[in-house]
Amino acid sequence: RFDCTNVFVRKNVRTRSLELTHRSVKVSIIIALGVMITLGNIAVLLVISSSVAGWSRNSRYFLLSLTAADSAFGLLVMPLNLCVSLVKDYTEGPDALCHVVAFCNATVYSTCMYTLASISLERYIAVFYPLKYSSILTRKRTLLLISFSWCFPPFLLLPILFPDGIIEVHFSTASLVCNPSYSTNVGYSLSLTGFIFFPCSIIMSYANLRVWCAAKRQRLKLRKYDCARRNRHDVASRVLVPVMAAYYTCWTPCMAAMIYNAVSGSSVPEWAEFVVVWLPTSNGFLNCIFYFWINQSFRRKFRLILQRLILALCPKLANILGCCSSSKAQFISGILENNSVHERSSSVSSTCTLLTLSFSSSQETDIRFF
Repeated sequence: RFDCTNVFVRKNVRTRSLELTHRSVKVSIIIALGVMITLGNIAVLLVISSSVAGWSRNSRYFLLSLTAADSAFGLLVMPLNLCVSLVKDYTEGPDALCHVVAFCNATVYSTCMYTLASISLERYIAVFYPLKYSSILTRKRTLLLISFSWCFPPFLLLPILFPDGIIEVHFSTASLVCNPSYSTNVGYSLSLTGFIFFPCSIIMSYANLRVWCAAKRQRLKLRKYDCARRNRHDVASRVLVPVMAAYYTCWTPCMAAMIYNAVSGSSVPEWAEFVVVWLPTSNGFLNCIFYFWINQSFRRKFRLILQRLILALCPKLANILGCCSSSKAQFISGILENNSVHERSSSVSSTCTLLTLSFSSSQETDIRFF
């Protein structure tokens, strides 16, 4: 006699085992991504907390804001969601903890997008209005813009925080994240993308496209007067194109899935949901590469700081590794600090796209990208 009960039990056991395997893989990916983001932004913070040649004061403020927002992915978003996935029973309904975690997730995501848009706006002003840069983007206005990037998202996303509010929140076993149920309020879901994603995307696209076109025109002009520079790398394309490509690759699938969920009322497949939900956090690691490590002054300053740390913590290891002596490190530090005197005060911070005007020995005008 065919025993349907045993077949049903074995099927449930296999399903449960497969779910646990998928969950272990997802947790491993999240932890690895969190470690990469945290270590990368700690290294960035060590450098931009001190002066870097070619980076103005306002640029450092924006970079500190971006580093803080990216660090929140690894230090706040990932630990909170992993803790909820470990302590929460999947059969339980929504609770206050899930609302708090969902509010933190949405706030960090939105702050990161606003900060990226602010950096693009600063770059645009520095390139096209270099003589008016100090009067347009004063220290007070810079701090106000950064404050807006951090204070407006919590105000806009405040309804998510209340358990009995208009937005329902549930824990997703597919993405291991406390997600707002945007399908319960389509108008509010669309307003989030209308106030956050689309405005930031428009600002970034317009500013970076204008800067890229200006760099392209200048590069063509330089080829007519200086044949020796024809083989020089196209730094504008090497920086701006990856920055915008990484932004749209990381954020567009998440926003598209949110709109699809709100309009259709159904969710995407399990692994597709996991990828689109956690893909924006990888932008926090890519920012370290495109905004910082591609900059030569940043890499030089990081090597100097690393040598100082090794000399201070373990002098014997420094001798074994062949690190420079303390006197040589001080000499390099003096060179880096003196180089900052010759840079324009309107230089763009980490994006390596500020066009600075300098005169060569032949009295030819040359626009360079840092």
